[in-house]
Amino acid sequence: MGLSTLDIAIVVAYLAGIFVLAQWVSREKGGHQKDAKDYFLASKSLPWWAIGASLIAANISAEQIIGMSGSGYAIGLAIASYEWMAAITLLIVGKFFLPIFLRNGIYTMPQFLEERYGTKIRTLMAVFWLGLYVFVNLTSILWLGSLAVAQITGMDQMLALALLGIFALVYQLYGGLKAVALTDIVQVSLLVLGGLLVSALTLSKIGDGAGIVAGFSKLWQAHPEHFHMILSKDSPFYKDLPGLSVLIGGMWIMNVSYWGFNQYIIQRALAAKDIKEAQKGVVFAAFLKLLMPVIVVLPGIAAVVLAKDLPRPDQAYPTMMTILPSGILGLVFAALVAAIVASLASKINSVATIFTLDFYAKQHKNHDETKLVRVGRIAATVSLILAILTARPLLGSFDQGFQYIQEYTGFFTPGIVVIFVLGLFWKRANEAGALAAAIGSFALSVALKLAWPSLPFMDRVGLVFLLALVLAIVVSLASKASGVSDRIKTGDVSYATSPSFNIASIAVVAILCALYASFW
Repeated sequence: MGLSTLDIAIVVAYLAGIFVLAQWVSREKGGHQKDAKDYFLASKSLPWWAIGASLIAANISAEQIIGMSGSGYAIGLAIASYEWMAAITLLIVGKFFLPIFLRNGIYTMPQFLEERYGTKIRTLMAVFWLGLYVFVNLTSILWLGSLAVAQITGMDQMLALALLGIFALVYQLYGGLKAVALTDIVQVSLLVLGGLLVSALTLSKIGDGAGIVAGFSKLWQAHPEHFHMILSKDSPFYKDLPGLSVLIGGMWIMNVSYWGFNQYIIQRALAAKDIKEAQKGVVFAAFLKLLMPVIVVLPGIAAVVLAKDLPRPDQAYPTMMTILPSGILGLVFAALVAAIVASLASKINSVATIFTLDFYAKQHKNHDETKLVRVGRIAATVSLILAILTARPLLGSFDQGFQYIQEYTGFFTPGIVVIFVLGLFWKRANEAGALAAAIGSFALSVALKLAWPSLPFMDRVGLVFLLALVLAIVVSLASKASGVSDRIKTGDVSYATSPSFNIASIAVVAILCALYASFW
């Protein structure tokens, strides 16, 4: 379709502005050189609004906007459970997980594992996370993002892929997490505005002059099967979202792992000034999550009416953008690029953080701080190059990129949740039990997938979690306790939260109950 001159000017202005802003907010005072704390944890000074916005910006990217719109086109509103249930998960993380992490001065998730269990589990999981971030997260964002850019601009997809990756790398390479987090309020504002414009204009088109509400009503009446949150067993997509398991089964495991123990997510909260600021940030993010399906799912459902018989579901969102007028298209396209760049930058920074602090710094005890920052920048660059080279081979054949991500992270997710939950709340858990859960999670997932291929992957995640939990408990009880290797302090941790946090949490739960009641 191509962009008009006005659209191109808007996009270029955004790219230039966000680059300049990132360098400005991450500058250091005269005479001060960036150290590891500055680069990887934004000097432990992030305010609540930056934490909340950055959590969403790190999360909402091409795999959400393009991938979830594609799933909305194919499956319907049921895919929104990933977003809405995440809101409750964020509240759990803020109340029960963050107090322990911040009390113990945790920088990375592998660091927590070493201080709680020992070095073996730290190394194993650090290797896993590096592989996941580079070959699943970075590749999926690059592939789906470049797919949209190519479809909208007519640019060669691999060129678009490389340009997106290089810009994301360069804009955060100097400033690190501070450059990412303190610009994310701009990124999220643009993302929300652009997404709401797409939804409003597509519904207006369906309403054929009668307005947005009329368009939504017409869409619901035309395709009521796309507005069920809980799929029945006769749905062709039951295997992706298996009925009540969405509410009481494996999705909880997926969400707790992602929002509670995922480095590029939790890193924002670890960089908070204090626990109160971190908790205000996650509440802000929880409210934003309630809005996300309007932005990332509804355009895909609208495409069922406006663009029937698309060759691939993941083309739904870019196709909806083609109906936008000049100027608005440039703004929405800039919002899409903002989401892609923000999420890419977050993951690149987390790869650099884990590699530098959990591998390099452990091997080079007498390192200086400036060298750690330099190593982090090199790691960031290498991770991006690897992702660019492997994106097409890994994702080129998938129709729904979002489902690819969930399916393959689901092999490891149950073990991760077992390891961390026991590590946080059961002192008898030890490294032997943690290793058994980590290895057992993968082995059991593969075995169940081969032996029971008809089992929905979300049900498999829930079943493997229970099996890995039993395995970890049995092995821990049958082996020596952690003893002095457990350096995580929980005895003096307070889980009390402020009245504002409690009121906001009740509001989030009430809104969710109303939504599920409306779209059951």
